[in-house]
Amino acid sequence: MTRGKQKIEAQRKNAEKNQKSKGSQIEARAVALKVTCPICKVQLANQNQLGDHYGSKHPKEKPPSNSE
Repeated sequence: MTRGKQKIEAQRKNAEKNQKSKGSQIEARAVALKVTCPICKVQLANQNQLGDHYGSKHPKEKPPSNSE
């Protein structure tokens, strides 16, 4: 029954290894989203996406300057 014990140990080690390498998708998303629309509070990745967002969702409003 030595192989059974080796199998259990290998499964335990793999489980620990896989658990450490996986990160939170929510945390990664929060880091990537850096720009927020001041009108509707939608989070966007960059200033270009904010300009496109304004064009489609807030066509009567003027997009904020890039300095924000």
